[in-house]
Amino acid sequence: MNQSLSKLLMKKETLSDLPPFRCPTGFRIRCFRPGDERDWEELIRHSFTREIKFAHKIGDHVPSCAERVLFICKGGEPVATATAWETGGEDSQRWYLHMVGVKPEYSGRGLGFAASLAALHKMEESGAEAAYLETDDFRLPAIRIYLRLGFLPVHTDASHPGRWERILRQTADHTPKKS
Repeated sequence: MNQSLSKLLMKKETLSDLPPFRCPTGFRIRCFRPGDERDWEELIRHSFTREIKFAHKIGDHVPSCAERVLFICKGGEPVATATAWETGGEDSQRWYLHMVGVKPEYSGRGLGFAASLAALHKMEESGAEAAYLETDDFRLPAIRIYLRLGFLPVHTDASHPGRWERILRQTADHTPKKS
């Protein structure tokens, strides 16, 4: 992974077309609760291949957004996560699908899609009309999910058109077709 590359940006223009949320069979969804910090860090470490401390990334915001930090659990174990993140600032409708992760042993079961969709529903319930996300070139399985959810690439850097062209070519053969 080249650390000098800028993050890739994607945008979903509308949240009014979201499919209904269905948690995959055998799993349940819930919001953050105290004590989930270590589970979140473990999920994110596997997904992002680096250590990210909950306290530094999300912790300060939990009192105001705990209901938007979502976990999909198998029994009592969190195995996937996604966050509906409001950035505030001048555009109060600037929401991000943030920190999506799935434990490797649970990948391929639709949990990344389900966690992302649940977070998008949280955004819509909160008044968001559109959603953004940042991702990395190497996160091809996640990018496939984002494309299925209706996110499209946004070019904010001179390197983005070429990078997106390569990524979309790589994901085209593996992205499930809409029926």
